[in-house]
Amino acid sequence: MIIHAVAGIFGFLLIFAVLFDAFETIVLPRRVTRRFRITAFFYRTTWQPWRWWATHIKKLRRREAFLSYYGPLSLIVLLGLWAIAMVIGFGLLEWSFGSRVQTLYGSANIWDDIYLSGTTFFTVGLGDVVPHSTATRIITFFEGAMGLGFLGVVIGYLPVIYSSFSQREVAISLLDARAGSPPTAAELLVRYAREKDLDSLRDLLHDWERWAAELLESHLSYPVLAYFRSQHDNESWLAALTTILDASSLIISGIEEVSKHQAELTFAMSRHALVDLSQVFNIQPVVGDGERLPPESMEKLRDLLLQQGVNFSCRGKSQCELEWLREQYEPYVKGLAEWLLLTLPPFYLEKKKKDNWQSSAWKQQASPTSQQPEFVRQEGHF
Repeated sequence: MIIHAVAGIFGFLLIFAVLFDAFETIVLPRRVTRRFRITAFFYRTTWQPWRWWATHIKKLRRREAFLSYYGPLSLIVLLGLWAIAMVIGFGLLEWSFGSRVQTLYGSANIWDDIYLSGTTFFTVGLGDVVPHSTATRIITFFEGAMGLGFLGVVIGYLPVIYSSFSQREVAISLLDARAGSPPTAAELLVRYAREKDLDSLRDLLHDWERWAAELLESHLSYPVLAYFRSQHDNESWLAALTTILDASSLIISGIEEVSKHQAELTFAMSRHALVDLSQVFNIQPVVGDGERLPPESMEKLRDLLLQQGVNFSCRGKSQCELEWLREQYEPYVKGLAEWLLLTLPPFYLEKKKKDNWQSSAWKQQASPTSQQPEFVRQEGHF
């Protein structure tokens, strides 16, 4: 019958589409540039309502907690949808041969074929529905092998995802003591200048150049990582990357105490990561959406750095590279922040804030400041 033939073709195409999409998402370590992908369509259609709902949650902590569920939950749902689609595809393929299965409950129908497909794919094998022809036996055999392979790949996929997430977050946690919470470029420079250790910034920038490269490779291979939130509400991978770009821009444009060459390398790698990730999520750069560093704030930033012994010699927009450098990355940063609902850090904080370790309940109940060692009492110190 024609309907059986159509069902068989549809089932085969569904199986092929899911396997190809799973291969591109899990196995292929390369960015996919096709316009339509099942995984990309899934994330775009599910993130938009999730994001819309989050914007209506007023309390920051609750909103961040709600957003933090999306990454892991979407991963589980996507794997489940792949499995269900393959079960339906194999069921339709078996049904296209005329429901050649034997049941304990009478004549077979399409639901028996889908049921057999499900028990075969998940290797349950209850035996109440069994294949009764050569074609269905062959299909059942291949489905069972494919089900085992699919489950094996999924089992290996999850540790890779969480390993990449942990590697990303380690550097973000290390930045907390170096650049504050949330991290800012000015605080990063000030804390190193306070210790007369600006030369060490070269090594830090070198480490973050490698971190940006690792971020690019891991998030191109597994874009779902971009939706995984950091442990603290005032931290994120985008905020950390923005801070490093801000600091690199300041060093390139007017701070002679730090290696300009290393700052240029770190800036180039970080910008590369931003541009490519914006393309992965099909995000348009946001141009002219407010000023992160207006002229009056520029003077405050210069004075703040000068108070700590950091000579920021850039004066006047016509003589300074800073504005041009910011134009190279801020539109992409703003686009990603708007899409992912992440907060961007300023260049400096108008009011000092406690580091994350200082905001714990144990810290609030600690002994008075006068009884603490000098290096603990000093705000912003290591």
